[in-house]
Amino acid sequence: MATRYTVVIPALNEAARIGRTIHSARAAFGAEVDIFVVDGGSIDATCVRAAEAGATIVRSGKGRGRQLQAGIDAAKGDVLIMLHADTLLPAGAATAITAAIADETVAGGAFRVRFDREAGRLPPVLYLLEPFINLRSRVFRTATGDQAIFARRSAIKRAGGVPDLPLFEDVRFYRALRRTGRVVLLRETVTTSPRLWMHAGPVRVILLHLAFRALHAIGVSPHTLARWYSSLSRS
Repeated sequence: MATRYTVVIPALNEAARIGRTIHSARAAFGAEVDIFVVDGGSIDATCVRAAEAGATIVRSGKGRGRQLQAGIDAAKGDVLIMLHADTLLPAGAATAITAAIADETVAGGAFRVRFDREAGRLPPVLYLLEPFINLRSRVFRTATGDQAIFARRSAIKRAGGVPDLPLFEDVRFYRALRRTGRVVLLRETVTTSPRLWMHAGPVRVILLHLAFRALHAIGVSPHTLARWYSSLSRS
C-alpha cells in the first residue's frame, strides 16, 4: 500500500504567502497529497486564499503547537509534514522523504534550510547563519519548525504529539521524536522567509535566539520565555 502524506500548515494572517506555500507542497507531492491549513483566527483573507489554492481549512485556537496538533488530528496521512506558512518545500521533497522512511528505524526528520532571496540581497550575517543552522541540526540532531519537520503518524503518537506551548514547541517535539526512532537531516533544502530577522534586525534576533535557547536549556518555562520574547522583539 502506498504511503499517504499530509502537509499541515499552521497559519495566522498569512494571506499574502499561503498560496505560494500550498503550491510548493502540491508541486513536491503531486495532486493527491492532502494539505491542511490550520487557521489560528486570521482576520485577513488567509482562509480564502488557502481554499482557492486547494487546501482543506481546519479551525483552531492560536498557537503553532496547538494548530499543528489540530491538523494532525484531522489528517489521515501515514506521514505528516509540518510546514510553516512562510516556508517553501523543494521539488524533491516527496522523493527524499520516501527514501528516508524506507528505513523502518527512521521516525522522521527535517530539511536543511536557506533564506528566501526573492526580496533581494540579504544582510551578510544571514548568509553566515544558514550553514550554522544546518551544521547545528546535523551535529546535535535537532531541528526547528522552519525546517519542515516530518514524522510518521505512529512516531508522533509515541512522542506524545506536538506540545501546546507558546515557544519551543518544535524543539521539544523533535527531542521527543528522537526518542521514538532515528531522525534524519535530508540533503534537500527548504526556503524560508527572513522576515522576522529583517523586521527586528538580524544580529539582535540571533542574540535573542541564542539567549532564549540557553534559558530554555536550563529549565526556564516556555510560557515565561514567550512573554519576554514578545516584549523584547517589539521594543
